[in-house]
Amino acid sequence: MTKTLITCDCMGSQSIDAEALAKATGFEVAPPCKALCTSQIERAAKGLTQGNVVLCCTQESRTFEALAEELEVEPAPLLDLRDRAGWSADRASKLPKMSALAAEAMLPAVPEKTLDVLSEGLCLILGAPEVALEAAAQLAPHLGVTVLLESPEDLPDTRAFDVITGRLRKAQGALGQFKVTIDALRQVEPGGRGSFTLTEPRDGGLSQCDVILDLRREPPLFPAHEKREGYLRADPGRPQAVAAAVMAASHLVGTFEKPLYVRLESLLCAHSRAGKTGCTNCLDLCPTGAISPDGEHVTVDPMICAGCGACSSACPSGAISYDAPPVDLTMRRAQTLAKAFLDAGGHAPRLLVHDAHGAEMIRLSARHGDGLPADVVPLEIRAIGAFGHAETVAALAAGFASVTVLPGPGADLPALEAQVALSDAIAGGGRVTLLQTSDPDAMSEALYVEAAPARVATPVRPMGTRRQITRQAARALHPGTESLPLPEGAPYGAVLVDTDACTLCLSCVSLCPSGALGDNPDLPQLRFQEDACLQCGLCANVCPEDAITYEPRLLLSDEALEQRVINEEEPFACIECGSLFGVKSTIDRITEKLQSHAMFSGDKLRMIQMCDDCRVNAQYHAQDNPFAAGERPRPRTTDDYLSKRRDH
Repeated sequence: MTKTLITCDCMGSQSIDAEALAKATGFEVAPPCKALCTSQIERAAKGLTQGNVVLCCTQESRTFEALAEELEVEPAPLLDLRDRAGWSADRASKLPKMSALAAEAMLPAVPEKTLDVLSEGLCLILGAPEVALEAAAQLAPHLGVTVLLESPEDLPDTRAFDVITGRLRKAQGALGQFKVTIDALRQVEPGGRGSFTLTEPRDGGLSQCDVILDLRREPPLFPAHEKREGYLRADPGRPQAVAAAVMAASHLVGTFEKPLYVRLESLLCAHSRAGKTGCTNCLDLCPTGAISPDGEHVTVDPMICAGCGACSSACPSGAISYDAPPVDLTMRRAQTLAKAFLDAGGHAPRLLVHDAHGAEMIRLSARHGDGLPADVVPLEIRAIGAFGHAETVAALAAGFASVTVLPGPGADLPALEAQVALSDAIAGGGRVTLLQTSDPDAMSEALYVEAAPARVATPVRPMGTRRQITRQAARALHPGTESLPLPEGAPYGAVLVDTDACTLCLSCVSLCPSGALGDNPDLPQLRFQEDACLQCGLCANVCPEDAITYEPRLLLSDEALEQRVINEEEPFACIECGSLFGVKSTIDRITEKLQSHAMFSGDKLRMIQMCDDCRVNAQYHAQDNPFAAGERPRPRTTDDYLSKRRDH
């Protein structure tokens, strides 16, 4: 059933060619309204009743939701064509961009994976008495409040809430499952006349709570504390901030849905092998500390994860991938935008990747400034850190001339800068930029003055893993190019072996997590397949001879998919049977070093030069045969025992 778009020119402030838009998108597009949300709302009501309709207005979402509730029907999806396209100082046609935005909006949504979190409203308040006790009095009617004071002298007479004294040693967890450790813990003895007395102090007191309200002037309890759900922190010197924190705490009671932001495939993780540390990209980038080592791989605490997406962009193996929405949906969105723009007659679209903060900047620029250029197509994603180098080069290969990343105030800039640098190294030609501004006018001006390079001649839309998509997209962007140099720390590259130092012990082969390094069961060879190499560092860390280094690069030729020999030596021929085994240089070196050793005198030195079978045979026939033993003891029988008894 064909979708129907109900458009509105918003009191004539934008131009919409309904007939051309219908032809470009394949949807039914009625002539635009003048005021869909007011005088012509009956058209929205009719569309809601008929179903399969899209209302092209997001500003009045509350109005359309209330209308759907009144009609007892499901709310219709909303599409913004005005702020992102129609309201613009650019006189060029907006039809390609509107077509692209409409096509992208029709992609099927993926159900969000969530985890239920139960908060019973147990709140721990930290801070000076004059601030903490006042906050406790306000929250006591709504939450189960406990105030932690440092000095017993500040103990209040009220029992409207609990008060304890002590020193907070450690806190961990998130909303609904905080665990705190308190030293010198003393609790109130409720009986007796006069001031309350306290129990004897004890260290290591453990307690649990659902919410922590931190009103101290000390450093926060958690890294990236603003992303830790259930942890509210306010400057006690700012009454408005304290009031806002108290208000927020009062609402943290009930069952909440915690999104599961990332998906973890432990078998792909290249963090560690045999006690040797390899890749630590996600551990180094995670701002909240949600990722921790767990043996040979890492583990993610979903309660602490804030969904910034940096781990997904930086993971070389795909062990961690963003899942809210999944990576493949983000790829499809960018590819759909490019294809629809070009199919509608556009020439060289530019992609603007932004988050919710960037969406507000676009709305402000459209209403009060110049808006976006006609060839700039916005793509809003929940976590801008999840849009890494793979997504960027995929968008460029799909037909975008450039990609601009617009981070919000909560973005992890170092992680974004690293991904932008890697993307630009792969794409080349200054196609990828990081636009750091919170001024809508500055954003608009930067986009208007940008001179984007030519787009790829033949757009492609590769599929597969992020590594496979990156390689295919890079080949489309650089036809005929053999190799691209990459910045230090890139997840693509070659393993370089110092053949003079390497002894072909093959320790690197046994620990390689991706199978990039291999051996030859018949010959002393070290083989390497560059396409599989993660540049994780495990082989260099385990090499006893320090013979391994790395060259970050992206090899685009078919050689990257083949196993090639990077070190080999002549095998040694057994001096007895002539069978090939081991490495000749190694056997010769060992023989030379042990020839003067007392334990290897005579024929024992020759055994080093024998294969396994011949060595065992030589040992068996030697005079001091280690396999030889005396006559086997005769088993003792009942007669043997009875013969020693005196009564027999």
